Amino acid sequence: MISESAEEALEKIWVFQEDHPDNPLSPEIKSFNPQVIKELEDLKFIQKEEGEFKLTSEGMEEAKNVIRRHRLAEKLLHDILGLSGEDMETAACNFEHIMEGGVEESICNLLSHPDKCPHGKPIPPCECRTQGGHGHGHHQCDCTAGVKTIIDKTVLPLNKMDKGEKGEIVYIKSSKRDNLQKILAMGVLPGRKIEIIQTYPSYVFQMEHTQMAVDEDIAESIYVGSGSN
Repeated sequence: MISESAEEALEKIWVFQEDHPDNPLSPEIKSFNPQVIKELEDLKFIQKEEGEFKLTSEGMEEAKNVIRRHRLAEKLLHDILGLSGEDMETAACNFEHIMEGGVEESICNLLSHPDKCPHGKPIPPCECRTQGGHGHGHHQCDCTAGVKTIIDKTVLPLNKMDKGEKGEIVYIKSSKRDNLQKILAMGVLPGRKIEIIQTYPSYVFQMEHTQMAVDEDIAESIYVGSGSN
């Protein structure tokens, strides 16, 4: 299990090498905490070459995955939640560390498999597009296998669901910045499965091992798909 600090270090290395393609040895590494360097070495993500560190093939793959999650998070926050600037960056840094495989796939599908982040930088494609898959935007991505698609669902705001109903968060929509910040702080993301525990006096839902309570104003901002499996 890689730490958040090590993931952020890999992200910095990737960005440096993206901006300096002719220099595989990133000077960024020298500024890292020694514990982070040791963790990356132990995981065999970096190795010394002529006294300098460079990414191994395994490290390059892990860095690509970290960058993909971060830039997908930026795209989600920008396109769906309307965030930008420092607000978007701060939230994206938090989101990238909690995007499990199923959540990442759902966000990718929701955003129609974007090629670029809001800054115009490339988003590394998912595996189905790099392993003999299809071109961008021409076919539905196979990475949604096992994940409910929006078309297959009856999508309702959480405040319209009944006690005992289960579903999967499809998207979040609110014009109120405070509501969006509260939702983000709870880690509520597309692709996460929930169950409605209570609808009055507040809306209580179970998400993984945690129960959360929200008022109606927040509940109507969270859209849940409750269609067939």
